[in-house]
Amino acid sequence: MTSAVKKAELHCHIEGAASPALVKAQARKYNADVSGFIAGDRYVWSDFTEFLVAYDGAASLFREPEDYALLAQTYLEGTAAENAIYAEIFVSPDHAVAAGLSASAYLDGLAQGIAAAKASTGIECRMIIVGVRHFGAEKVEAAALLAASRPHPLVTGFGMAGEERVGKVADFARAFDIARDAGLGITIHAGELAGPESVRDALDHVRPARIGHGVRASEDAGLVQRIADEGVVLEVCPGSNLALKLYPDMSRHPFDRLRRSGVRVTLSSDDPPHFGSSIGREYQMAADAWGYDAADLTAITRTSIEAAFVDEPTRTLLLGQLG
Repeated sequence: MTSAVKKAELHCHIEGAASPALVKAQARKYNADVSGFIAGDRYVWSDFTEFLVAYDGAASLFREPEDYALLAQTYLEGTAAENAIYAEIFVSPDHAVAAGLSASAYLDGLAQGIAAAKASTGIECRMIIVGVRHFGAEKVEAAALLAASRPHPLVTGFGMAGEERVGKVADFARAFDIARDAGLGITIHAGELAGPESVRDALDHVRPARIGHGVRASEDAGLVQRIADEGVVLEVCPGSNLALKLYPDMSRHPFDRLRRSGVRVTLSSDDPPHFGSSIGREYQMAADAWGYDAADLTAITRTSIEAAFVDEPTRTLLLGQLG
């Protein structure tokens, strides 16, 4: 049933979307060893710290614009095959620079892949530049300045990813002010590995339109009410949350409770091959766990498109595809 539902994804890290097969092909291209974080057709890690090592190891093997074009095209065509009509990707200039690529070459390569996927499938895509929290406030601010310079027409948002237990949200507030003043959409990872206080801090110091994850807000009824009242959208990634052992199974996941509390929630796959997921699997898991029908799932897609960091004519076209 879910295969026929039009889908949209707001929370996917493009380097984290590289399949083990693609990373192994890149390793052969650059004569690199990936045995430390890939075994067979799976990434190998046991906690969030090891996940970051695997993530960075895979990212280091994308070193040229054509590598990133291939990565973006492969991810988007796979997503479109699951009936997604829109996707936003988190892009990290820090990872590109670490691999020896300029930010402009990185974005141009990704844009080539986005264009190729749109030509072959019709899927729309936009880029959100992210600062990496555990790289420090100075690096995050530099990423914000880059995003604010509008380095590419497809860059429409700014966010912060990485280890949310590092530093305080207030440390990064200036970066978000820079991005907001430039008219970019604002999102921030909070309330995944850290508790409801991280979500509250994000609301207080960053004033985001969206929060990446945000599920730990469910532990504070007053905070849930605040999120609902303020209309902040949560980019929820259940498969990621289960893989990182935040919850033992979907029946314990707070997505449905948040939704019934009036919170605007969406579904995304985060770092799909790392977590054994995809946008199609996220929708299917939700349908299986809570009995959502096609209308329920389409309503979730509608929320995603309404919250997308995209120009209004494109948003209208996308909403028109939902019927």
